[in-house]
Amino acid sequence: MTHTHKRIIINRIVMSLSSLSALIGMGFLFWILGVLIYNGVDALNWNIFLNEGAPPGHEDGGLKHALIGQLYIVGVATLAGVPLGVLAGTYLSEYGQKSKLAETIRDISDIMMSAPSIVIGAFVYAVVVMPMGHFSGWAGSIALTIIMLPIILRTTDDMLHLVPSTLREAAFALGAPKYKVIIQVVYRGAKAGILTGVLLGIARVAGETAPLLFTSFNDNFLNTNMNESMASLTVTMFNYATSPYEDWQKLGWAAAFILSMFILSLNIVGRLFLLKKKGR
Repeated sequence: MTHTHKRIIINRIVMSLSSLSALIGMGFLFWILGVLIYNGVDALNWNIFLNEGAPPGHEDGGLKHALIGQLYIVGVATLAGVPLGVLAGTYLSEYGQKSKLAETIRDISDIMMSAPSIVIGAFVYAVVVMPMGHFSGWAGSIALTIIMLPIILRTTDDMLHLVPSTLREAAFALGAPKYKVIIQVVYRGAKAGILTGVLLGIARVAGETAPLLFTSFNDNFLNTNMNESMASLTVTMFNYATSPYEDWQKLGWAAAFILSMFILSLNIVGRLFLLKKKGR
């Protein structure tokens, strides 16, 4: 057997194993989506969006309290995390660049992205919930902001680095100050990538449960006061899905379906923006 034939055989074996692994992974993905769609769609009805939580045995129970609570907690986290992440990424790319401080921030950001979310929840519980003496929606938003921040920061940093330096130099040659170059030239060139990072960051925190168990806790009734414990779709889904009551289990499946479709939609939109950035 010649060396060329040996390489061809090895290449075919590796390609076959890689294709088989991809098919197995996609099989599990479609299996999970199929189960979610089958059970979730069957449990969906208008009462889910119009009614609050109800005791077991009441057929008019809904998820209105959890949906609104989720919007509040994730919305506040987004309002705090997106500007901080974009501004921090801008500093790393445009001001800090390859300084020791910038490299340290990048390393810390990479570590934070891989940190278990339950650890962040325990941290916020120790520094926010315990001093306050009670759970709150604010604490939940703080935990989600910490999780979201490094994702947006690193994405912004990477996307701004992809903007050609010649564009900056041309703007500087025309007499534009640095802040105008960043806002009107650099941001415009990287807006699709930055928006993708923002969407992926929101999708990441929208599905978190563990940090909210430590921070916002949960409530089976509608509450819009961020200073008190607040319902969230993820924790409500966990409580309902693990309960022994069939009607609550159906609500848990409905919550899982709604949350999964929301996160899937955000990921698809983010990928579309990324493909648009690449000119495909």
